[in-house]
Formats: sequence, structure tokens, C-alpha cells
Amino acid sequence: MEPPAQPKRVTIVDVARHAQVSTTAVSKVLRNAYGTSPEMRAKVRQAIDELGYRPFAGARGMRGQTYTVGVMLPDIRNPFFPDILDGITDALWDTDYRVLMAPGRNGEEAEAKVTDAMIDRGMDGLILVAPISPRSHLESVAGVVPTVVVGRHGQSAAYDTVSDDDLAGAALIVDHLADLGHRRIAHIEHAETDPSRLAEMPNAIRADGYRRAMRARGLEEEIAVVSTTYTQEGGYLGAQQLLARDPRPTAIFAGADIVAMGVLQAVSEAGLQVPGDISITGYDNTTFAALGPISLTSVDQAGRLIGANSAQLLIARIRDRTRPTAQIKFSPTLVSRRTSSPPPS
Repeated sequence: MEPPAQPKRVTIVDVARHAQVSTTAVSKVLRNAYGTSPEMRAKVRQAIDELGYRPFAGARGMRGQTYTVGVMLPDIRNPFFPDILDGITDALWDTDYRVLMAPGRNGEEAEAKVTDAMIDRGMDGLILVAPISPRSHLESVAGVVPTVVVGRHGQSAAYDTVSDDDLAGAALIVDHLADLGHRRIAHIEHAETDPSRLAEMPNAIRADGYRRAMRARGLEEEIAVVSTTYTQEGGYLGAQQLLARDPRPTAIFAGADIVAMGVLQAVSEAGLQVPGDISITGYDNTTFAALGPISLTSVDQAGRLIGANSAQLLIARIRDRTRPTAQIKFSPTLVSRRTSSPPPS
């Protein structure tokens, strides 16, 4: 028995015949080009709907655009990055652009493979979220395809940037805890292994902001930083180190909400109460931070707004490669919840 014949793909020629117009007219409608009347557009759109026509991305790419945007996220398990992705997709929803996402796996080699693959597939632009690749690689990518870098600080003539004021965000946490009466405030940072990136990476700037804020509050002697990773495991291991100190901290500032998840686990296993024995704070104000059983004090850096602005910058860059690069920096806010309170007496 022969297998059933595969349905024939509907082409632009089929649409033109069905709408009783030329293929040139259909092409103009698909490209939103000048020279088509409202009646012509309505007729072509009706034919497209009735036939179920879908443009072939490869052919569109040969004509100059695929209407796809590549988004690289460093770690899909971090609950903050989906907020950025939501902002990007929301901003592009009413446009012809669609998002394709890939994980960068927090590594230079993996990031290079992802960006190369996106370029090879003719994506019209890239949004790179918290990349760790050297600036030279980012500028090389931006020289080939319009690029927006999210989370990295600094300025480049090759790509646009969107970031959070991490110095101010760290100060919000330290001031909040100090105002509650804490002095032994510790910080868990993401270890930065490349000194050339220190001035640009949000994790390094948050740690610097913590140190500056502690000195500003007269708590320089109480500065305590543990370097692990911005992961749940990193928070767990960092908290274990801090809890073993004598005296132990009365508050821990986790550099990201996902780090705070690991801290909460370690504190619970140690038989301590939050916030009765120790206060915990995070950074990102992710969806889990607001969950009733967790109720984590955190810094809100408006992930959706960051994503939406990065998408808008990218579309502007796609339309005009020669426009001056833009740098957008958002001011964070503190969201106080149940995991922070005055230290034990």
C-alpha cells in the first residue's frame, strides 16, 4: 500500500491566482510595500487566509529579511530570564517578527556557537542576554547583524545596550537591611574569572555596589563576600560557608533570586528560621519571590520592561544600521517582603 501523498505547499503563485492578482501584488502585500490599495491588500489577505499560505522563511531570507529575531538566554533555569523573554515577545507581537530562542549555557564557546548558528540562519537581529563573551566577539557579531546586548554595562559603537543600575540596586538592599538594624550583612556573588569584564558584568557591579554601600553605612569591617555562582547550588554552597562563620551573619544578600533559593534551603537544613534567625534578600523580583510561602525581599529590575525596550531598540537598528547606538539603564526598586526583618536581639 502506497503512503498517502503529502499535501502540496501553497505558493505565492497559488495566492495570486486565488485572489486574481499578480504575484508582484502579492509580494508587495507580504512586504508591506508601497503601491497597493486597501482593496488589493484585503483581497490578498483573504486569499492567504482561505488557502492557509505561509511564507517560506528561506526564500524571504534570500530577498533580504527572514523576520526572525534570535534571543540568547544564558540559563533557561533562572526564573528572571523568562521575564525578559516575555517583554521581548510582547513588544514584537503586533509586528511581523517572531522570536527564536537558544541557551548560551554561561560559556564563551557555547555563546559563539549560538550566535554563529543564528547568523547562519539569516536572522534579522539578535538580542544577547547577559553574555559573557569578550567585547571583541560581541562587536564582531554586531558588525554582521543588528545586535542588542542586555545586562552588560559599558558602551559600544557597534551595539545597543539595555541594563539595570546594579550599583543602585545593591545599595537598596544594604540600606534596607541596615535600616532594620543589621550590621553583619553578607553577600553571595557570582565569581568573575575574567578581570577584563569586571567593569561590565552585572554580578561584579552588584558586588561592588554592596561594598560601597557597606562602607557608606560605616560597616566596612563587616564586609563579607562569598564567591560562587548565580545558581541555586551556588546559593546553597555560599550559605553553608557563611553559616559556618562565628559569628554568623544576621542577613544574607543573595546576588540573584535563584541564589536566594539555595540560601533558603541551606538555612532551613541548618534548623534556622527566616527572618527570625537570619534575614535573606534576593535580586530580580522573579515570580517565585512573590509566592506566599517564600515572600522574598528582592530588588525589582523590571525584566519585562528591559525585554520590551531591547526589542524596540533592535527593530530600530534593523531599520537603520547607521543610527547612533543607544544605552538604556533602568532604576531599580526594592520590594520588601517577609524574609527581612530586624536582627535577633
